[in-house]
Amino acid sequence: MRLILALLLLPAPALADAVVAAHTLRAGTLLTEADVVLVAGQAGGIADPAQVIGQQLRMMVSQGRPIEAAFLSAPTLVERNQIVTIAYERTSLRIEAEGRALGPGSIGQVIRVMNNSSRVTVSGRVAADGSVIIGEN
Repeated sequence: MRLILALLLLPAPALADAVVAAHTLRAGTLLTEADVVLVAGQAGGIADPAQVIGQQLRMMVSQGRPIEAAFLSAPTLVERNQIVTIAYERTSLRIEAEGRALGPGSIGQVIRVMNNSSRVTVSGRVAADGSVIIGEN
């Protein structure tokens, strides 16, 4: 009897709204409004669909499972082996060359790129336009 009374006095987990998968989503999926549903009274996950839409899944999520922040990453802008513009910037100087990305990257990530003409490998930061910036202003 005391055990039941003690269990009833324990605080209940707080349930709030959560964004869940509307259907099974594969890793690498760019989330859209059709991919997610806001469910009331669901424990865990993200409560605002705007934080999820436009993000890319890092792992598979089954239908009805809450989408957590750890499952998401910024969308990949540059794919491995993609031809990109390598840009060196310094004050008013900008030199561009063509290169091949040696790995995938999102905006702001540092990736390695091989210059197609010289075969030199450099590291640079992915810009919003898909180019790779070697020297920042």
